[in-house]
Amino acid sequence: MKKTVLLLRMFFLGLLFLSATACSDDDDGNGGGSDDPNIVEVALGTPELASLVAALQAADGDLVNLLQTDGPFTVLAPNNAAFTTFLAANGFDSLDDVPTDVLEAVLLNHVLQADVSSSDLAGLGRGYTSTSASGANNLPISLYFNTESGVRFNNVSAVTAGGADIDASNGTIHIVDAVIPIPNIVDHAAANSDFNSLVVALGAADGDLINVLNGDGPFTVLAPDNDAFGEFLGDTPVGSVPKTLLTRTLLNHVIGANVSSADLANLGNGYTNTSVNGPGENPMSLYFNTDSGVRFNGVSSVTQADVVGSNGIIHAVDAVIGLPTVVTFAAADPNFSTLVAALTDLTPNTDFAEILSRTEGDNFDGINPEFTVFAPNDDAFAALIDELGEVPGETVLTQVLLHHVVSEANITSSDLTGDDTVETLQGDPITITAPGTGDNIADVEDGAGNTDIGIIFVDVQADNGVIHVLNKVMLPNLD
Repeated sequence: MKKTVLLLRMFFLGLLFLSATACSDDDDGNGGGSDDPNIVEVALGTPELASLVAALQAADGDLVNLLQTDGPFTVLAPNNAAFTTFLAANGFDSLDDVPTDVLEAVLLNHVLQADVSSSDLAGLGRGYTSTSASGANNLPISLYFNTESGVRFNNVSAVTAGGADIDASNGTIHIVDAVIPIPNIVDHAAANSDFNSLVVALGAADGDLINVLNGDGPFTVLAPDNDAFGEFLGDTPVGSVPKTLLTRTLLNHVIGANVSSADLANLGNGYTNTSVNGPGENPMSLYFNTDSGVRFNGVSSVTQADVVGSNGIIHAVDAVIGLPTVVTFAAADPNFSTLVAALTDLTPNTDFAEILSRTEGDNFDGINPEFTVFAPNDDAFAALIDELGEVPGETVLTQVLLHHVVSEANITSSDLTGDDTVETLQGDPITITAPGTGDNIADVEDGAGNTDIGIIFVDVQADNGVIHVLNKVMLPNLD
């Protein structure tokens, strides 16, 4: 699908270039133009479009004048019957009863800023383009087209028999059999069959999620496609997934803000929050990485970006994003690559990955979630290696790593009262002083008495604990 949209954008750019070239070639130097009728003139001469002409005249924004400019435009022109149905369905007796701003937005949702023929659409098959209406973050509203059976838009409106490819001097008209409402993100999900499994899952979950996502928003939905749900569910029907787990997993794909692909690209790599809560009712974190495409929590990549609706944005993704553990974030974030190596390859006799992935208590060794992990970044480990000349051996390194974990406590930055002492799994306590000095959010004194350690990022919330990032490796008292 991503390839389809890219081809569509390239095609539109090509059309704009060809259109500009043709206009230049036809110009006789005296400002003369074509004698062919423009889109408005064609509509005026087509009885089937009388209601459209009336709507254009009634709307705010001087749409009649706009559609008489050079364009190019493609107008998906609802016929008279389409407007009759639209008015009745929305409780309006006539076009005069429709608020002008609403009418303008709906009409702009039928205008494309390019000249697109039915054969162009057929060649592309299905995908997304943008209309002239504005949606979330003032981005152009997306329009889904599908040519598998005729030409349909947003799965609510089809090109009528004999209604395609009506030429005008500044573009093309396609007559359609229904007015295309401004879509929200639920409408977009329902229109595209690639999201059938998502729609079913939303309906099966607790919390009336479909109505929630029909609300004002703003929402950004990371929408797993059917293949992603198939991989996630396996042979388990969606109705057999525990409702609490299903609901929490779906909410882990919803961000309570409008976040476009451009926003993510500008930020690069980092964390945001989803709409599901972790321990202590703290919002769950989500890690995004734009080094190669856009990837979330190291497990799911964007395949179709920026499907814009009235109340938010959809990004299609290729995998369901499960509820993360602290291990999920350590593995996803490249700033923790040395930490991950230390927890796995360098300490093979301790299954740190299993321990820190636990979500249930009463384990045989007494090490139970929730966990608070003070995670040294790669720079912190590099400084330790510079100081020691090498990575400590497994016996010492295991104790060092245990000194960075507190079990049975989800200690967030808001829980820190000033000077807090907590006991680590290794046995030695650490003392956290907030606020910290310099750029540190908090200062830490480790078991060995070192006081030049800083917490530089806080509250990466997982489903089984929380991570705070350190700028130096803490050392226990090993005497």
